[in-house]
Amino acid sequence: MFKRILIANRGEISVRIIRACRELGIECVAVYSTADKNSTHVKLSDKSICIGPPSPSKSYLSMDNIISAALVMKCDAIHPGYGFLAENPEFVNKCQQNNLVFIGPPAETISLAGNKSKAIEVMQHNKIPVIPGSSGNVENIKKALKLGKHLGYPVIIKASFGGGGKGMRICNNKNELLNYFPLAKSESESSFGKPEVYIEKYISRPRHIEFQIIADNYGNIACVGERECSIQRRHQKLIEEAPAVNLPFKTSRLMREFAIRAAKAINYKNLGTIEFLLDEYGNFYFIEVNTRIQVEHPVTEMVTGIDLVKEQIKIAAGEIADTTGENYNYHGHSIEFRVNAEDPDNDFKPCPGKITNFLPSGGPGVRVDTFVQPDCEILPFYDSLIAKLIVWDRTRDEAILRSKRALDEFKIEGIKTTIPFYKRIIQNKNFQEGNIHTHFIEEEMNNRPV
Repeated sequence: MFKRILIANRGEISVRIIRACRELGIECVAVYSTADKNSTHVKLSDKSICIGPPSPSKSYLSMDNIISAALVMKCDAIHPGYGFLAENPEFVNKCQQNNLVFIGPPAETISLAGNKSKAIEVMQHNKIPVIPGSSGNVENIKKALKLGKHLGYPVIIKASFGGGGKGMRICNNKNELLNYFPLAKSESESSFGKPEVYIEKYISRPRHIEFQIIADNYGNIACVGERECSIQRRHQKLIEEAPAVNLPFKTSRLMREFAIRAAKAINYKNLGTIEFLLDEYGNFYFIEVNTRIQVEHPVTEMVTGIDLVKEQIKIAAGEIADTTGENYNYHGHSIEFRVNAEDPDNDFKPCPGKITNFLPSGGPGVRVDTFVQPDCEILPFYDSLIAKLIVWDRTRDEAILRSKRALDEFKIEGIKTTIPFYKRIIQNKNFQEGNIHTHFIEEEMNNRPV
């Protein structure tokens, strides 16, 4: 097992990793920008080291600064968390060149999964269902128009190396494709440094369902559960649940089998997530692989009892995964709410500022993952996620009732957050009945005061 791990991240995921390290008897080193010097993850860690100024490009995204910090602090391994360098194959290679274990998949796997159009080709070759679309990247508008005519509108343009909804454009007709194609390429290049895009048939009102994979270094691969991630805004998840809502057992089992097949197709190691879209007719399609710990991993932990962050660390240290097998029994239902420093009344505009009062929820079946403390400053340089409220209960109906209680208890003052918005969502009849899809917020929640 490792003696000392450097955590190449900040915020709530750094706190989560520190706790896992502590329970495994591993020392942890926090990195921080000058703006984060008083942050919770710095205070909780055994050791800490500054890696640069507030700008992410000069601190949390600086590979050289992070590698140097790990070497100076005599670390054995680096845990990237999510975001920043978590899915950067060049960073993985730099870790290996400096005899540091990267806690995650190999560089070649991350590289393949990160090229979404290439990943789709691999899945097609392995007879895994994919959304009809281009074979590889679409280089020019002539080819895009030909695809639009062949697939039939609407179609969607996606960044080949993207995520989080950036570089995506839905085109309902030829004129929109003409207008949006150059915009999508431009946004892809500005957001991800690469202009490549691909085109797919657009599926209206799908559900977004993902499967958690655990794979050790010895060929053992298991799927330990599914998550419902259909409540989104601008292709970014807001609420996640485990297990998926009203998903027939046969469909769940088949999707799980394809998730394992997908992981084997790319020789997957460590933790990862295989994501699918499910249409209203019960057809499902592979969309991508996420090669890191997911923001929404706690809901799987709550219904399975598996500590996924510990599993990441143990697998990276060479242990055989102790959760491989075919039978995983869910216990109850879990719901996670991403508490963002955003104003739902103003198109979810980020709301950095000083938190004047912070009282997290508690009680039976309630978990809060956060780095926030009273009087702390939410900085404008980083992601708006400040906390995750996770609830568990025996059934989904009971979990929704517990969510209402927990959301009512959760007090954050001084800034705007998404908590009031979630209170409205859980009172929505279609949400309560499980009639959800990726356009739920646009169709059900828009133009209504919080």
